Amino acid sequence: MRVFLPLRNRAVALLWSGLSLSAIGDQLYGVALSWIAVGVFGAAAGYLAGLQSLVLLLAALSIGRWADRWEAMRSLIGADLLRAAALLAVVALWLASGRPAALPLIGAVVVLALGQAVFQPALQVVLPGLVPDPAMLPATNGLMDTTDRSARLLGPGLIAMLAGVLPTVHFLSLDAASFLVSAAAVLRIRRLRPGALPAATPAREGIWQGIRRGARAMAEHPLLGSVLRTTALVNGSWYAAFYLALPLMIERLGVRGPGGAGLGAFGLVIAAYGCTNLAATLVLGGREIPPRPQLQMFGGTALVGTGTVLMGLAALLPADWRLAGFAGAAAFGAAGGPMKDIPLAVLRQTRLRGADVPAAMRAYIAANSAGALAAMIVSPSVIHAIGAPATIVLCGGINVATAVVVLMRLGVWREATARPAE
Repeated sequence: MRVFLPLRNRAVALLWSGLSLSAIGDQLYGVALSWIAVGVFGAAAGYLAGLQSLVLLLAALSIGRWADRWEAMRSLIGADLLRAAALLAVVALWLASGRPAALPLIGAVVVLALGQAVFQPALQVVLPGLVPDPAMLPATNGLMDTTDRSARLLGPGLIAMLAGVLPTVHFLSLDAASFLVSAAAVLRIRRLRPGALPAATPAREGIWQGIRRGARAMAEHPLLGSVLRTTALVNGSWYAAFYLALPLMIERLGVRGPGGAGLGAFGLVIAAYGCTNLAATLVLGGREIPPRPQLQMFGGTALVGTGTVLMGLAALLPADWRLAGFAGAAAFGAAGGPMKDIPLAVLRQTRLRGADVPAAMRAYIAANSAGALAAMIVSPSVIHAIGAPATIVLCGGINVATAVVVLMRLGVWREATARPAE
């Protein structure tokens, strides 16, 4: 498959290997943390996820002033090591006290969000420099996208299998180990490519100037601007549905997965989502970006929303069929993610000036984080008022409605992208 051709490039292969392990670790952490937080805080667990989004938002807004002046490879390594250290500290405190405590969990959430705010923009700078042929960028972005997609299959699948035999704390240990492996892979790439790949930004750019520059660069392109304006609503509703309302619904309905564990059921649903997510990435990653990609991109948003609606409605099924219904609905909608994300990455890398790419990525992260923050603040009250299944249906409906409105505004067949920047 064309999506695997970039693996012939040794640096790309190393980066993909490291990111794959790190992404699996992130899924172990994310699913386990959601379950731990629900057990510790109940519906108020949404506020912990909201804190993560707040830190990520503030970091994305402010850290660019310094991060863009660091050599990008060093940023990747430093972010990985920082996140590994934070997780190992939580594990040590948990083992010492015998139970999870609120403050260490909060500290880990803060540090991991800071690390992500540094890592993701730096990756956008590094990746095009590792690919000598620009025609391979779609396949390379698709390949990198498989790291998160496959992790949504393998990570929760591992949780579903191991939930009954591995102490929950060691899912965090595995995530810490994955960050260390990722840092080692990037260090090896840096030695293979000693020329580094620095990000160029104005030397005296202020804290807010960088984020405004990134937002303005995206807004100059109709399609990229539409993505930026709607991503808070789309991401916030998806995050609230899958990482707060879904585990609460599984817990309250008494749904059990492998080993008779509710955490196993939650992991199984997320793994089903990851299965179709990965399959769609493998197919779409080997294709050229459509000349008018808005239908594919926002059609994907609508597909994700439809699957989310069906997942909430599956709570109406007989008890023995609910887990299969949740997993099937999640798998159905999951194909929509790569339909949007792969073209978005390529357009951002090819339609913006090189110096604007990390700033644009931070603007996108900030919008995503703002949406997740707002959703996690509002969701506990919504769940209390209408219940977890109805909240999931509402979140899916928001995605579908957003996609329809954007496509009506852009037009399905009208040109919605600008020419590549000079």
